[in-house]
Amino acid sequence: MSEERAFWLAWSKVSGVGAVLQKRIQTHFGSLSTAWTVTPEELAEVEGIGKQSAIAICAHRHQIQVDRLLQDHETQDFLTPADPDYPQLLAEIPDPPPVLYYRGDLSLIRDLDRQSAVAIVGTRQPSDYGRRWTRKLSKTLAQHGFIVMSGLADGIDAEAHSSCLEAGGQTIAVLGTGVDVVYPYKNRRLYDQLLETGLALSEYPAGTQPDRAHFPRRNRIVAGLSRAVLVMEAPIKSGALITATLANEYGREVYALPGSLDNPRSGGCLALMSKGAQIILGESELIEAIGAIPALDQTREPESTQPPLLDLAPELSQVLQAISTIAQQSNYASAPFDLIVQTAAMSTATVSSSLLQLELIGLVTQVPGMRYQVRS
Repeated sequence: MSEERAFWLAWSKVSGVGAVLQKRIQTHFGSLSTAWTVTPEELAEVEGIGKQSAIAICAHRHQIQVDRLLQDHETQDFLTPADPDYPQLLAEIPDPPPVLYYRGDLSLIRDLDRQSAVAIVGTRQPSDYGRRWTRKLSKTLAQHGFIVMSGLADGIDAEAHSSCLEAGGQTIAVLGTGVDVVYPYKNRRLYDQLLETGLALSEYPAGTQPDRAHFPRRNRIVAGLSRAVLVMEAPIKSGALITATLANEYGREVYALPGSLDNPRSGGCLALMSKGAQIILGESELIEAIGAIPALDQTREPESTQPPLLDLAPELSQVLQAISTIAQQSNYASAPFDLIVQTAAMSTATVSSSLLQLELIGLVTQVPGMRYQVRS
């Protein structure tokens, strides 16, 4: 068992250290095990931690027994960024969950590098139109081999999960409670069915009850793990729009179901489309758009996973060339993300999206430290 795994868990229990700070601490010191023993003065060197905060953090840190904490978690299945099965897509966001608890088929996480996940989100009180199109698209995605992801809430979420299962597909539920707590409780039967072939994820430990603050935080995991996010119906003030906004920041594709101006449930979707979200025009059109990037076929030999460079979109070629240029001009085989952005002279979001696509195609591999290299 990795020593670093224990310290990802331990740091997550330190008061005043959230997901963003924990990632900064890990980056600053190179490992969380090393950071566990630093002085308040050294800790204060981390961006976002002042002198008084460093003193308080160290005081609370000394109260935590790392080995005891790990033993107390033996009955819970969880992943940390130190584990090989921790989702790479999630590790790349600014505030990845330090601990990701799970129930169900963990192979779905391992499959995310070749089998794309598509999130379907929306209001808890959809119209018949919203329900109907959620069922159609969820079943279609499942039939085409996509993993359907949502949050097990009432309305759009429940329709997405259940329709995927009806079509024989695989689905992931990201919860705002512990993985042993179903909310709303009426979705208990759906949850049990989901766990037979799917997966439940949460950053909250077992026994955690519903809390309003948990669900917006949950949405970043949905956005981070997804290849694309579909917003079916959502009012202007909707948690689904948080997911869409985060997905856009992470370089994911955002699609919205068009609706009537007379329907308040469509207000959020129309707002997203006015800001550049792609319009859902039908089942075949959606599959064609999302499936434009081929998944990595691991059954082929490495040579055959690399399509000709001329077949790539211009932005993909530009990013790939930037990585090669950096490697040629330095003594390292991999290139850091910020230098790729600088060399490619493109926006951070475009580079992030292009790197994801190049990884899915099989041309680029990410290595620790947000660095990328061309696959040999």
